[in-house]
This record gives sequence, structure tokens and C-alpha cells, in this order.
Amino acid sequence: MSVSRGEQKLSWARVHMPVLKELGDRIRTQGSLRGVRISMALHTEAKTGVLALTLARAGAHVRLASCNPLSTDDDIPVALASADVEGSLQVRARKDQSRDEYYEALNWSLDQGPGIVIDDGGDIVRLLHTQREDVVEGVNGGCEETTTGIVRLRAMHKQGVLKFPMIDINDCMMKHLFDNRYGTGQSTLDGIMASTNLCLASMRCVVAGYGWCGKGIAMRLKGMGARVTVAEVDPVKAVEALMDGFEVSPMEKAASGSDLIITATGCKDVVHKGVIDRLKNGCVLANAGHFDNEIQVTYLEDHPSYNARPGVKGYELKEREVFLLSQGRLVNLAAGQGHPVEIMDLSFALQASGAQYIALNSLEPGVHPLPPEIDRDVALLKLGSMGSRIDTLTPEQVRYLNSWDEGT
Repeated sequence: MSVSRGEQKLSWARVHMPVLKELGDRIRTQGSLRGVRISMALHTEAKTGVLALTLARAGAHVRLASCNPLSTDDDIPVALASADVEGSLQVRARKDQSRDEYYEALNWSLDQGPGIVIDDGGDIVRLLHTQREDVVEGVNGGCEETTTGIVRLRAMHKQGVLKFPMIDINDCMMKHLFDNRYGTGQSTLDGIMASTNLCLASMRCVVAGYGWCGKGIAMRLKGMGARVTVAEVDPVKAVEALMDGFEVSPMEKAASGSDLIITATGCKDVVHKGVIDRLKNGCVLANAGHFDNEIQVTYLEDHPSYNARPGVKGYELKEREVFLLSQGRLVNLAAGQGHPVEIMDLSFALQASGAQYIALNSLEPGVHPLPPEIDRDVALLKLGSMGSRIDTLTPEQVRYLNSWDEGT
């Protein structure tokens, strides 16, 4: 661990996050987060560090814990500990946390009695509703940025148990169209290639799930020359995958001849015992979904195993070997560097905007969209940072688009 290495990584990320910088400067000037206690559970690496610094420099009191035991870059907490900020910034995270350490850190983040929570996958919200009801009354709301987290929140709201408002960052256009698709696509392959040093060209690959994350992974695999099959349960998404040029097949059939299987569904036991028993010798398993239950690791652990490479575990199954990357956890962060900096610039700009929106508005408990004008503002800032401009409708065009009684 090194302060200088952490500061270099933060500096590099900050240079490539102009949208968050612009929004952070606005929030700081407006003072809307000054004195607000914010508890965060996010992958604790350089881009997250920039978000934490941005909120703290806007006057917030920030406590940051990781949302994944394997995703912390240990240089970043060290560098953040020495940061000089207007509010306050505390971090409790390290790579390879035990389960107990992971939940101890999440609980520590809540010990300050947050007014706002920023979550990734829903663990903080779940704790607040199960074990930390002592501080739930002070929570004015929060933000969630993942598909998995939003699924959990909607289930809670449907059951009438969600006790405060949560902003759905994931479904912002400037989030899922870029973070889920381009971010997950690139970072997942980055983690797999770093772990295995195998050639993707000509590989037979299965992508489980064809949501925005699965689309990005399949697209990037295809671009690297892999032969890609999609496994889906949604017929509409399956048709979309076919029309995008991919084969579609049930998982058990597709898996039997595959070299690489990547899960990205948000569901459990996608690669279950029946699938594992059909795998060919040498098949590699990787997970790009939030939690480590998409691949049935418990079944793999019933077999003899060994460490094949750093972060790669080999399992001996009846004269076959299969390989699991990163313990079945998020391969793009456990084995790679996470999403590209420019992608997280957009997602974290939306997270910061969501925190400000919570601070400025009184909302009912439930899952709320971020107003579309904020999404549009982030898009315009991104275009400006890329040196691009767009056209503007004339008053006559606006009138025409809002009329119905004009002929052709």
C-alpha cells in the first residue's frame, strides 16, 4: 500500500472525470450538501475515491465502505485518509475482507447516523431494514446504481417495507446505456484476460443474460473474435440477441461445448450443478453480476481443487477440470480495474446529483427516478467535455412537435 500510488491513481481518475468535477463545483457553490452525513457502500477504487472527495469537498461528512470484499484497491483508502477536505472523509475498506469484516465496515459506515446513503447492490439498505433500524429514522433517502439493487428495492417497495425514498440511478439513460453496456463490456473482458492470459478469438463463449450488461459483454466478445451464444429466460431479449447476430440456446445445451461462460443476470444458480456436470474439460467460469451466487460455487467446492493462477481456481470433476475466476465474484473488479474512468464519470455524476436531489426535496418512501432534466444535463456536460455540440429545435419546430391538427 502506498500513499503516493494512491494519489497518482486518484489524480489520473480526476483528470478524466470532467463531468463530475463540473457538477461537484456547482454543488459546493450551492452548499446543498454542507453538513450532510453520507454513508456509502461502493467499490473502493480510484473513481469511487474521486466521488467521495467530491462530496466531502462540498461539505458533506462521508463514510465510505466497500460493497464487495474483493474489489478494494488498497492504495485508495490510504490516499484518502490523508486528503484535506472541507467536510470530512473516512474510509474503512480493504481487499480480501472476510465476511465479518465486510459487514463490520458496512455497519461502521452507518454508525454516524446518515441522512443520505449511496448504495451499490443494496447491502446498506438491507442492513438498515434488518439490523440497523436504530438509525433508519434519520435517513432522508439515498441512491442506488445497480440493476440488482433496484430489483431489491422494487421488491421491498411492493411489499410495503421500504422506509425511505431511494433514487433509481441505474435506469437513468446516462447510466445504463453507458455504464452497464460499455463499462461492463470492457471491464469484464479486462478482468478475464488479466486472469487467464487466454485468447478470446475463436473461443466458444456463453453470455448468461442479455440485459444491458450482457449486451455489452456479448458485443465486446464478438469484437474480439469470439463465437458467442446467449442464454436467456426473456423471449423478447432472446429475439433481440438473435437479431444482433448471436446464437441463442438454453444454458445446459450451450454450456456443454463452451470454453468460457460469463454470467450477468442478477439471479442465483444460473450455472448450477446440472450445467457444471456438462462442462467440457478446461471450461472457464466468470461472473459479471453483482453477487457471488450466479455460479453454484458450493457445488464446485465439493470437488478437489487447486490454485491454477492468481485469482483462478481449478476444480477436478470426473476426469475434467473447470476453472473459476475470482471466487465467482465480480470479475471486472476482483481481477480487473473496474469500469473505464470516463464511464464512471457519468455514473458518479448522477450519484452526486441524486444525493443533492435528496437533500433538496422531500420525497415519499419508494423508488423514484432522477428527473430527466438532470440526465440531460449530464449528457450535455459529457458532450462538451468531448468537444461536441448538438442542434437546438427552433420555436417553430417545438410548436410543430406539440401540435396535432396540422396536415403534412
